[in-house]
Amino acid sequence: MPFKPRFNTLIEIYRHATAAYADQPLFGTKVEGEWRWITYRDFGEQVEALRGGLARLGVGHGDRVAVVANNRVEWAVACYATVSLGGQFVPMYEAQQPKEWRFILENCGAKVAFAAHDHIADTLRAFQRDIPSLDHVVAIDDSHAPGPNWSRLMAEGREAPAPAAQISADDIAGFIYTSGTTGDPKGVLLSHGNIARNASAALDVLDFGVKDRTLSFLPWAHAFGQTAELHTAFAAGASMAIAESVPKIVDNLAEIQPTVLVAVPRIFNRIYDGLHKRMAESGLIQRGLFEAAVANAKARRRLTAEGERSLAVELKHRLFDRLIFSQIRARFGGRLRFAVSGGAALSPKIAEFIDDLGITVFEGYGLTETSPVVAVNAPRGHRIGTVGRPLPGIKVRLNLDASDVKGEGEIVVYGHNVMQGYFGLPEESAAVFTEDGGFRTGDLGRLDADGFLRITGRIKEKYKLENGKYVVPTPLEEHIKLAPLVTSALVYGANRPYNVALIVPDWEAAAQWAEANGLSAHDPEALLAHPGFRAAVEGQIQAQAEGFKHYERPRRIALLKDEFTPESGLLTPSLKVKRRVVLAKYAAEVEALYT
Repeated sequence: MPFKPRFNTLIEIYRHATAAYADQPLFGTKVEGEWRWITYRDFGEQVEALRGGLARLGVGHGDRVAVVANNRVEWAVACYATVSLGGQFVPMYEAQQPKEWRFILENCGAKVAFAAHDHIADTLRAFQRDIPSLDHVVAIDDSHAPGPNWSRLMAEGREAPAPAAQISADDIAGFIYTSGTTGDPKGVLLSHGNIARNASAALDVLDFGVKDRTLSFLPWAHAFGQTAELHTAFAAGASMAIAESVPKIVDNLAEIQPTVLVAVPRIFNRIYDGLHKRMAESGLIQRGLFEAAVANAKARRRLTAEGERSLAVELKHRLFDRLIFSQIRARFGGRLRFAVSGGAALSPKIAEFIDDLGITVFEGYGLTETSPVVAVNAPRGHRIGTVGRPLPGIKVRLNLDASDVKGEGEIVVYGHNVMQGYFGLPEESAAVFTEDGGFRTGDLGRLDADGFLRITGRIKEKYKLENGKYVVPTPLEEHIKLAPLVTSALVYGANRPYNVALIVPDWEAAAQWAEANGLSAHDPEALLAHPGFRAAVEGQIQAQAEGFKHYERPRRIALLKDEFTPESGLLTPSLKVKRRVVLAKYAAEVEALYT
């Protein structure tokens, strides 16, 4: 059946949502210890005011409006005010380095830039003399600095409202810059049709609507957070509470009681790791009950997969669910119907564990260049270990010539979600499109007989060992990071005799290990050099790598003191490892592993 999207532009989503759900709560923020909500009508009034204010600044069709801010109500207001004028919205992260803000502002030719607060605004104003297009920098938080700020702009817009522009599905809605793991970020051009139809297709397969509530902590500056949560939840009439901060996520979950969770694997890994650490520290009875509950849940899942059922297993499950699993779910608000995972590969081990707790995780797959969702597991088709089937209106083909493994090929995507190209980079754009209009993702995958897609690695990350064996390091790294004593891992071995790994310990777990073994937890350098600690880390790594081929497993490791972070330049703002940067920084440590 041909795909008929509910929405073709973000303006259609905006008009539908603000009219159909006017009195529904939309955004919740915590102020002075209390959650305060604005309605869809309130949001619409703010968008109308800011649209008038931006028009007063000269923003019109095709102009770029940038923002450097974390998720907040004003972020969404600025986005919809910009696109409803026919402008193009360019989001950036507060965690990015100023040189990246400057590159993006200059590259896209931004006319107006919103800044979360004065400190960022001052930095952006310093760029203005070298960026001729940047006419205005607007501080969102009230500022006494000269020039426009949020309150003044809103007041001016209320006095002089501006009508919405005529928008087509082919008009560019915005730029989302790629993470820049291998060079300068590239501005991905996404049209109104790309984003609105992607949100429409997601709503066609996911049971998501006006009674749902999410906790928003994925950055909207990233394609996954923006389309899969902000625009899709808005179109569905759902409510979004904006998390206070990453450390407050668990507390906020309990407070706002979401029904749907949109997250990346890192969050689910933390749930898994945190629960196992708590159980390890608990009494024998509680730990025994937890282990029995998990074992019974695994047996229940195995029977279900085989089309069988056991009354004894079901009765035990009900008991364990009441005694154990319901208490765990209560920490996340107790109302979660399902969670959606994307942005990176989710370990099947983690997915099965979360599923055993009574929280269904629908893993999906996509890229910035595909708006972003290509495929997702859903209530009518769910298979752990895969990223589901392609969304309506999207087709996936495998280029089997791109791999030496039978049945595996590069994933090529066709459909309404495929980007318009990279801004100002015609040769790079041409390189990623096939002759028949497909987008070459650079990811390797397999399709099973039922159409479920399984991601097996990334072509650029794939390398050959000295013995001719190919290795895709990312799946192994994700498994290694499940080790209790590990927080970050990078596996390497290109043209080398064997694989090695750079490992950053989980310092909280390391401190507990040190205390249990009569060592000081206050001297990280001494702990890294201690043979017993190294042996413990190596043992956990080998246990996590057990399902991988012998030649894939790291033979030697280097323990590093400092965590990989966006601030250190070793992670992108979306928390992907900058492999080239990490390997350059720790080149001496890598060489020592081969000496």
